[in-house]
Amino acid sequence: MGLLIVTPSLLLGGHVAGPGELALLLSIIFAVAVFLEYRTSYPSFVEFRDAPPINRIRFVSLLLIVFFLSIIAKHLYSPTNLTGMVSGIGSMIGTALDFPYSPVRMVLLMLPDGVSSTTVHTVRASAGLSYLIAVATVVVFYLIVRISGWPTANGAFNVWVNLPLFDPTVGGDVVHRLHRDARVNMIIGVLLPFLIPAAIVMASRFVPPMNMANPHVLIWTVSGWAFLPASMIIRGIALFRVSDLIEEKRRRTYANAEHMQTA
Repeated sequence: MGLLIVTPSLLLGGHVAGPGELALLLSIIFAVAVFLEYRTSYPSFVEFRDAPPINRIRFVSLLLIVFFLSIIAKHLYSPTNLTGMVSGIGSMIGTALDFPYSPVRMVLLMLPDGVSSTTVHTVRASAGLSYLIAVATVVVFYLIVRISGWPTANGAFNVWVNLPLFDPTVGGDVVHRLHRDARVNMIIGVLLPFLIPAAIVMASRFVPPMNMANPHVLIWTVSGWAFLPASMIIRGIALFRVSDLIEEKRRRTYANAEHMQTA
């Protein structure tokens, strides 16, 4: 986790002035928080900590997005064969996904007037590549759920440990609540790639617009835009799966009870 936070600063090095000390401090804080969360016996806020590989998939997805966006940004200051290849792939994907009302087009529309063509090209390449990684992440997790039967392949699923913020004793039937939360997460996840740029455009009327020509601003803004929707959709898929497991267990319990009564 700490490596993820400092990746842009490490790759960009001295080419771009960035929040080096702040990134180092945040990396230490996040690394310690995650370490303590996974070492303690009592969960606090991290969901699905004992139901791999959901959190590993999320982490790898965000790390890949931040890494490749940092490579694209580095191509502007220190071009190499690797940066040129990644930038070219991102440009092709971004151009293919840049059509009216697409998520990539929404990201470009949030850029203020007068930005350079280089900034537009970099934002398009970054948005296209990060969105493709996010979609691939969702597909991979869905296939894991369908093929391996996550999370039962790893043993019994403990709701309290894996959903520490979910209270099963309030709010009605657990299955209905999980289904509702899953639908809400998936709907918001699908809409967020469109809502985030719209929110940034509206905010720019009251505060100075973000400087997307700054590589650090570009990397973290586009990373959040791509990763948050994918993470919410993955959470929705996971909640649907958990609710199905609870419902299946109920059916088995009722069937066993009826069998014992008729025996």
